[in-house]
Amino acid sequence: MITIKDTVHDHIEIDGVAADLLDTPTVQRLRGVSQLGTVQLVYPSANHTRFEHSVGVYHLASRALEHLGIDGRNADRIEAAAILHDVGHGPFSHNLEALTHRRTGKYHDDVEELLASGSVGEVLRDHDLDPRRIADIVAGEAPYAGLVSGELDVDRMDYLVRDAYHTGVPYGTIDTERFVRELTFTDDDGSPRLVLDEGNVQTAESLLLARALMNPVVYTHHVARISKAMLRRGARRLLDETGFTAERLRRMDDADFLVALRTSEETAAIARRYDERDLYKRSVWAEYDDVPEAVHEADREEERELEREIAEEAGVAPGRVILDVPPEPSMRESTARVTVNGELRRLERQSPLVKALRTVQRNQWRLGVYTPAGDTERVGRAAAAVLGIEPDGLVSEVRGRMPTTLDEFE
Repeated sequence: MITIKDTVHDHIEIDGVAADLLDTPTVQRLRGVSQLGTVQLVYPSANHTRFEHSVGVYHLASRALEHLGIDGRNADRIEAAAILHDVGHGPFSHNLEALTHRRTGKYHDDVEELLASGSVGEVLRDHDLDPRRIADIVAGEAPYAGLVSGELDVDRMDYLVRDAYHTGVPYGTIDTERFVRELTFTDDDGSPRLVLDEGNVQTAESLLLARALMNPVVYTHHVARISKAMLRRGARRLLDETGFTAERLRRMDDADFLVALRTSEETAAIARRYDERDLYKRSVWAEYDDVPEAVHEADREEERELEREIAEEAGVAPGRVILDVPPEPSMRESTARVTVNGELRRLERQSPLVKALRTVQRNQWRLGVYTPAGDTERVGRAAAAVLGIEPDGLVSEVRGRMPTTLDEFE
């Protein structure tokens, strides 16, 4: 048995297959992959990693299995999946995932190849576990997978409280112990489905509320958004203009990726800006309803063409304009099932708060156009013209309001 002192859950005891997986190179790589990516440029203490998060997910999964009375082979599979659920992440976690997916067809939870090979595959087979079954749990496609990869899973529970702790932002604090105690499985068309037990609508709402409060001040803070967009630009240039492959990029950690940026002539300028925190600034920061439908629906190639048009209109080099269009607002957790008067109901049906939080989520959404500090005014005017956004509203949004964090005084 291994005992780990954790900042969030105190002492965590790890044994069995999870303990044997812990020191494999595949899992140890996660020590070099930051949990929150570039958020540490906003909150300096937010430098925790996917490794410690994976240990926390294992801990909560083990507590849930004990409460649910699940043991034996099924418990071993879930605990292995908990430790391994993030091994498919590339550098800076989710930030480069869409880019590598377009070239490999794989997301971070497509891990069957990783789990079947090398020391991870050996450990799993030594414990009489089929790597394919574990990969299915990671992908959310197996019995009991909802515990690790579902609407109200222990993954979400751990990252919210861990991110809140390391950023110092208290909004993500939720009662993980109550969550674990109130989980149960029901038989849904012959397959066990994770739900919250009777009378726990408010428990589910607390997770949604925590996410909604953490989103604008942590996950989508404008400095984090800008720095992520700059790193995506650097990664794209690595793939387009050097001999780098997307498969190689997916298996790097943060430090490997930054070294690659620094040592490639095509990306050295972006690496220098990131290293020195000499970031692009906002030229446009537009609300959802102010953005034309055609821009919302643009694919990546269309976005790149819009970047070129904005640069041409502004009279600046194309590389000095970044268009950042976030995905459409979504709330997967709202489809979670809760038990009300003995009946299973979707949370979104039972909770008026879900509707309100959907509105909040839409109101938090922002389109960004970024450029070096000296070009912000003309790029902003050009972007408003090219994208069809009212420039008066943009000026008041970006420059006419009081700063809400120290970082906004820049």
